[in-house]
Amino acid sequence: MTTRILPLFILWLVLTLPVSAGDDAFPNVIGESTLPSGAGLAAAYDGDVGISGQADVLFADRFDRKDGEAIGGEWDETRNDKQAVLSLDDEGADGSKCLKVTATLGKNTGGGMTKWFHSADTVFVRFYTKFDPECDYVHHFCTLRANCGLQGANKWSGFGGAGEVPDGARRFSTALEPWGNWARWSPPGRWNFYSYWHGMKVSPDGKYWGNSFLPEGQPEIKRGEWICAEFMLKHNTPGKADGEQAYWIDGQLRGHWRGIEWRTDEKLQANALTLESYITDRWTKHPENVVWFDNVVIARSYIGPIGRQGSR
Repeated sequence: MTTRILPLFILWLVLTLPVSAGDDAFPNVIGESTLPSGAGLAAAYDGDVGISGQADVLFADRFDRKDGEAIGGEWDETRNDKQAVLSLDDEGADGSKCLKVTATLGKNTGGGMTKWFHSADTVFVRFYTKFDPECDYVHHFCTLRANCGLQGANKWSGFGGAGEVPDGARRFSTALEPWGNWARWSPPGRWNFYSYWHGMKVSPDGKYWGNSFLPEGQPEIKRGEWICAEFMLKHNTPGKADGEQAYWIDGQLRGHWRGIEWRTDEKLQANALTLESYITDRWTKHPENVVWFDNVVIARSYIGPIGRQGSR
């Protein structure tokens, strides 16, 4: 029986492997990149206090809620199954409160929140996250989606469509998330982009699963400590492949990719951020998986780690 099952399992792995976009078509240009690293606009704000008033900031949330205040009050949509997934916790990245996401296998798939915002030519998203020492693999994480508009049905055009090639005038998305390489790497894995756009590659099974942008030689993600994660998306000019994306971990640029034709219509803009820990039993076996989030900022320019000028 084993000799029959093993080849089928290997075939299944081959057919469902995410397609790598980081090849000759989209090389990692980190060696020649002029993008900033280290301190950014957040350096002027102690623990992000007051950063929402900075001219380039489009949205900010420190999760520093008072007792009794709604967890998702600053956001537009919240996924909190039976009110048992999202909670506030002390000892956040900035020393105040933070968001705790508890995913329990057999009961829920985790949860999170979505914020729609007025976009810009280049969008930067920064958040802090911490994985519990026992946290297993995460299926999907933090996603920036492009929708046709901010009202009615247009605000949802960038959602759904897993396994399908996007319409270049309707949607594209990119997600900064951990990837476990089919359990070859210790959970939660290594950082990578998981991207959908109309020019993406087809997967071996004939479907269009997110294309992976994964830097070589990257270390595995450490659990039990706060991580500053930031990513950038530059919109392309319709008809030209001049779009870009990049990401930083703890202020260090890890990857930068150019030549992406995200869209065919300039009305399509990256204008919704979903911050979540979505966990399924496909690879995750630990019964309870906890992830924390803090200090979320969306801006027109590089944000960088939080400023630490002194105690508040």
